[in-house]
Amino acid sequence: MKDKKRRTYGFLTGLLLILSVCLTSCGNQGQTDSGKDSNTQSGTKVAAEDHSAEEKGSDSESYVTVDDVPAYSGEPYVEVNDNQPEFTEEELTTVSYEDYSELDELGRCQTAEACIGQDLMPTEARESISSVKPTGWKNKSYDTVDGGYVYNRCHLIGFQLTGENANEENLITGTRYMNVEGMLPFEDEVAAYIEETDNHVMYRVTPVFEGDDLVASGVQMQAESVEDDGVGISFNVYVYNVQPYVVIDYKTGENWEGDEIAEPEGKWADGTEAEPSDTKEQMYILNKNTKKFHKPECSGAKKIKVKNKGEYTGSRQTLIDEGYEPCGNCNP
Repeated sequence: MKDKKRRTYGFLTGLLLILSVCLTSCGNQGQTDSGKDSNTQSGTKVAAEDHSAEEKGSDSESYVTVDDVPAYSGEPYVEVNDNQPEFTEEELTTVSYEDYSELDELGRCQTAEACIGQDLMPTEARESISSVKPTGWKNKSYDTVDGGYVYNRCHLIGFQLTGENANEENLITGTRYMNVEGMLPFEDEVAAYIEETDNHVMYRVTPVFEGDDLVASGVQMQAESVEDDGVGISFNVYVYNVQPYVVIDYKTGENWEGDEIAEPEGKWADGTEAEPSDTKEQMYILNKNTKKFHKPECSGAKKIKVKNKGEYTGSRQTLIDEGYEPCGNCNP
């Protein structure tokens, strides 16, 4: 197994200062499977695009923490903390490195983090990753899934960013929808920015598992460009690990065909997760401040302040009718 932490050091500080003055251009970059296809035009300055100001995600609601996000309602991701990444000043650096947490006791991936520069990006074609079987890997093919199979071996930090192949600490069981519709646009944005500017981007991806579930309910992705203080890249999002028209048992990874896609307004429908009966009476934990309800064992429920916490026994639909939304983490 590879070292848990690898650091790739850049040039000496003095040389970096000289290069920052001398560099004049990084041309538009075409993304390929290898992650780099450089077409540099000498002598032409190219200004860094303000990727953080793109329209992507402009209509997305924002939630204070991952524990506050609602159930999937048709969009692949929602913003967290007003879309502001949560890196500290001490964490921000221009020294490239990558760090993959050890698997937990259930064999599940944890946080992957990197300061990504061009020196980490791949220069060779991607190798096979089929030897890795992440937790919950019970794959099936469906006519309703683009590409056929419901699950992908999803890189926490995309191959085009750090060139990681069959690293078990960087691959989770993720739906095709999460991989392509949710994570890939953000990865492409970061890769394009780095290739255009030769700047560094702090990058952190954390899979979110509920209890002993073997399949993550989603991933939190954060990124911030360093040299320009987040002007070029800045986001903090939660991407849902769902697949329209496929029902997923997150505890085991088992899955089967559903009839519908998720409905709006945060209501569950077939195709997102095994749908509980809306009329069945059971106990929920309420956050009277955020108007969210949780399963009693939810980690988010345990963090609710006493003054905002309540218990409710009754039907799920009654809570929704009263203005409460289900927690997007435990999916009650």
